[in-house]
Amino acid sequence: MLAVGLCASVAAMGQEPTSESSSTTWGLGIGVMSEQEPYAGIDRDNTPIPLLEVENRYIHLFGPQIRFKLPGLDIRDSQQLNFGLVGKYDGSGYEEDDAPILDGMDERKGGFWAGGKVEWSSDLVDVSAEWLADASGNSNGQVINIGLKRTWRVGNHFLLTPHVGASWQDDKTVDYYFGVRDSEARIDRPVYSGESAINIEAGVRGVYMFDKHHSMLMGVEVTSLSDEIKDSPLVDRSTTNSVFLGYIYRF
Repeated sequence: MLAVGLCASVAAMGQEPTSESSSTTWGLGIGVMSEQEPYAGIDRDNTPIPLLEVENRYIHLFGPQIRFKLPGLDIRDSQQLNFGLVGKYDGSGYEEDDAPILDGMDERKGGFWAGGKVEWSSDLVDVSAEWLADASGNSNGQVINIGLKRTWRVGNHFLLTPHVGASWQDDKTVDYYFGVRDSEARIDRPVYSGESAINIEAGVRGVYMFDKHHSMLMGVEVTSLSDEIKDSPLVDRSTTNSVFLGYIYRF
């Protein structure tokens, strides 16, 4: 979920404001996501990601995420509340041959998550809250993401956005991805039942806009894992990290 969120949010920084008309903007590009997952002995995962962006007053589609826009609320000239329904594909999970510690484990699959999102934007800071549920039924879990970000324009072409956040995962989500079932236990991998957890995230995103058509996207994020995840016998790291680099052409 963290990788998907990073990719979508980095890309969103590069978009020009869309007018209230029903006109639709399009974008195509390619990106690479490099992730270090917390499982013991697992290699860093470098994944190419095709980028498709479609936006109008009703939807915003980018890569693995789509947001259906709901009517917003203007509080003041510089403050606004935006609401939306969100669906996204999450590529989390593993196969037993991904690392020695996972040998003999049943496959854990990613899936499609859906829910709602609210964003409060102001001149000082932007705050977002998002609730998602596993619509694929793999984990039957739920996630709540809360984030704060601030964007600075550097010169005429560069946008820089530091951000921090927290991600709450319920016990079903943690147990599915980090638990060990009775049938999977062995001497160096005892039974483990996951409990709900809160991870802390921080990072920075950047967009360099050569012109109105060509943009480079970049982002770095580090996540500090909760004890409920670090205590899993499958895990030997206290943090994970993601790096994203991409290019998009907007028509």
